[in-house]
Formats: sequence, C-alpha cells, structure tokens
Amino acid sequence: MERRLDSLRQEQMEEAPYRSIDGDWGRGLLLLCDHAENRIPPSFNALGLSHEDLGRHIAYDIGAAAVTEHLARALGVPALLTRFSRLLIDPNRGLDDPTLVMQLSDGRIVPGNAGITPKEIEARITRYYLPYHHAVDVAIDTATAAGKPPALLAIHSFTQAWKSVPRPWHVAVLWDKDPRLAMPLLEGLRTIPEAVVGDNVPYSGQLRGDTLYRHGTMRGLAHALIEIRQDLVLSPEGQEEWAGRLAAVIGKILRSRELSPRLHAVERYGSHAG
Repeated sequence: MERRLDSLRQEQMEEAPYRSIDGDWGRGLLLLCDHAENRIPPSFNALGLSHEDLGRHIAYDIGAAAVTEHLARALGVPALLTRFSRLLIDPNRGLDDPTLVMQLSDGRIVPGNAGITPKEIEARITRYYLPYHHAVDVAIDTATAAGKPPALLAIHSFTQAWKSVPRPWHVAVLWDKDPRLAMPLLEGLRTIPEAVVGDNVPYSGQLRGDTLYRHGTMRGLAHALIEIRQDLVLSPEGQEEWAGRLAAVIGKILRSRELSPRLHAVERYGSHAG
C-alpha cells in the first residue's frame, strides 16, 4: 500500500503544472515561461504523436526554459515555468481562443485533440491552465506585498524559418500598448553587436487574453515578451550566451533611477484603461 501511495505521489509531482525558481521579490521583476516543456502526462498517450513530433516547436518553445533559468539566476529574480506541453492546452491563450487546444499545428494533426469535447477541455483547464495562472497571480501579489509591483517578462522562442522563408531577427520584443518595459528593452537589445532586433515580429504582442494581457494589461503592470530565434538557443552554450546578453540589458533597466518608478507603478493604457 505504501509503495502505491509513493508511486501516486511521485506521479503527481511529475505532473505538477508549473515549477518555480526562487528570487528576490524586491527586485521588481517576474520571469514567465509559458511554453517551457513538451511534457505530456502518460494518461494522454502522447496525444498520439511521435517522439519526433514532441521534439518540435509545435510542442514547446525550444531553449526558452534554459534561458529563463539562467536569466533568473543572473538577475536574482523569481520565475514561473509551465510543466506541460502547449499541445495539451496553451496557457498563452485566452479561454475563448480557438487555438487554446490545437487540433492542427504546423501541418501536423494532433490525434489526441481531434474531436475533443468541451468537458475534456474543461478538465485540462482545471488541471493545468488555471493552476499556472493562479501561481502567477500569487507571485504578483507576493512581489507587490514586498513593496514593488513587478514588471512581467515572458521568455519565448521562434523558429528560424516559416514555410521555407527565413526569419532574419535574432531576438524580438512583443508588446501591446504599454511601452514602459518594451521600449527600454528594444533600445538595449539594439546595442548588442550585429544583433537584428525585431519589434512585434514574427508575431504581434496584441493578443487579447494571452498571459501578459491577463496579468499585465488587466492589472496595470509593466510587461513585455522576448522572442529568441531557436537556432541560437539550441545548445547549452547558446542558451547561456543569450541569457547573459539579456541579463546585461535587463539589469541596466532595473537599475535605472529614471525608469524604475514607472516600471513598478500600476498604470493602464489605451482601451484597457480604467
């Protein structure tokens, strides 16, 4: 009986929907990694996909987790990272978004999601999606209680080509209407020698209901999303190198006496004000 209970506890730990990295809440920054892992619990039978499929960008953001880990340590700030594949359910989508559970991703049918019922989607929301977002809310409340409403920075990665068209950017900043973190990030990243820096490419940061909309826009917190091209962070060396570059840029922003007051204030922008 004890062995069965130990096995159950281990399985529950392995299927925990997120993990956290400790840091100094007083630094005023919270890192998020929405697509950190390609993990799919055994009960889902890999959603009918092959090992090769799960190693592709359709299942997670390659290299993003390691960059987030290095960056959290370098800056001494807390971080939250998901522990489930975006194919199971995408935490970076609103609950009413049709791509919340993808049935077709980059030309690949996801058998385990085909014909999924509303009840099955609700179960995944309850088990994976909501606990992660609740953890983000708790982290924000903790940082605010420590004296600094945190700026939010999400770390993602993108493929080096799409439909055979190369993407030239090494790194990009995605943002909506709040410029407080996005503008200093763009300015700082453009000082990296030979780096091609994108502004709201290859995707737009104006996605209603995504993680930063939910926790940044709606709560009036400064926020931005960094995208790194995946071929640059495939290796441990590349991951550490880019985390170091980001740490230098972000650290300077956090130390700025001019920027800091607004970064840690509650402000609302555009149609989301009020």
